[in-house]
Amino acid sequence: MKSLIRSFAAILVAALGCLYLATYLNTSEGYSGSNTLTIYNWGDYVDPELLEKFQKETGITVIYQTFDSNEAMMTKIQQGGTTYDVAMPSEYAIDKMRQENLLLPLDQAKLPNLKHIDERFLDLGFDKGNKYSVPYFWGTVGVVFNPELVPEGLTFDSWDDLWDPRLGNSLMLVDGAREVIGFGLNSLGYSLNDTNEAHLQETLAKLQTLTPNVKAIVGDEIKMLLAGEEAAAGVVWSGDAAEIMDENDKLDYVIPKEGSNVWFDNMVIPRTASNLDGAHKFMNFMLDPANAAQNAEYVGYSTPNKDAIPLLPEEISSDERFYPPAQLTSRLEVYNNLGKRMLSHYNELFLEFKMHRK
Repeated sequence: MKSLIRSFAAILVAALGCLYLATYLNTSEGYSGSNTLTIYNWGDYVDPELLEKFQKETGITVIYQTFDSNEAMMTKIQQGGTTYDVAMPSEYAIDKMRQENLLLPLDQAKLPNLKHIDERFLDLGFDKGNKYSVPYFWGTVGVVFNPELVPEGLTFDSWDDLWDPRLGNSLMLVDGAREVIGFGLNSLGYSLNDTNEAHLQETLAKLQTLTPNVKAIVGDEIKMLLAGEEAAAGVVWSGDAAEIMDENDKLDYVIPKEGSNVWFDNMVIPRTASNLDGAHKFMNFMLDPANAAQNAEYVGYSTPNKDAIPLLPEEISSDERFYPPAQLTSRLEVYNNLGKRMLSHYNELFLEFKMHRK
């Protein structure tokens, strides 16, 4: 009898364990229902207070998961098995996801706050008519530098300043193939979407001559290192520059005159979504000017919400380094979806550049 009781108890414990595991997976792996919303976003890319506010206003429980690259995000969604209701990919990834049927169309009738978005950021080539996406943040790629540490006369108004021999072992680069190959192409007067093999090889050769100046090629830690004055200058995204400069007000940020990248991260509904109504509610919530302003102030990137800008502190909204005038943005390019083969080639060139440093 005791043996029978022990057997029954073991079965009960195992059953309870399975129930707990299923519950855990439902909350941690994104299995969503009508009262749950799973958001897939870049790390530290939303004000946590806004997530709490949304939950209180709607009664919807938010599960927040992060990715560190567009490619990792797309792979996870392609594999299926995990329910994501809202994601924030970049423009070229949206184009690719649209082509591969990884997105669900939006019901714009449920997004009345879309009217607050600046028309410059709507109806762009990667999603004509905003059928699948709504703007979240935008920004640029440029150079953040410490005037006290760089050689006299260097202003980085040209990409060629990065090659100044006086910058030996004083430069940090963000670990991104499109960014590094892109500024290399721009420095030669080419488009950062160039696919001409002769131009790409010319760019690689020029980048290889930059290696004596490159101290490190790093990820998120570039913010801490530059703020801590571990290098004189770095190629970074504008939002990272804002965060670095907030930590160390000696630093400055500039977009070189030859042009650079202007990027967009938009909110989309992946095909894995199970809470379409909640996804639209969240998007519309984030499009509210007050919420968009709060989010922009927290994250540090530029908001595309024209009615949020007057709600930002003047030192932010009037800063042309992060809200550049039209004459500057006209020289900037959006990353095109180069296709799998050419993107792989860009990655190979970038790897060859990194190997050349060793």
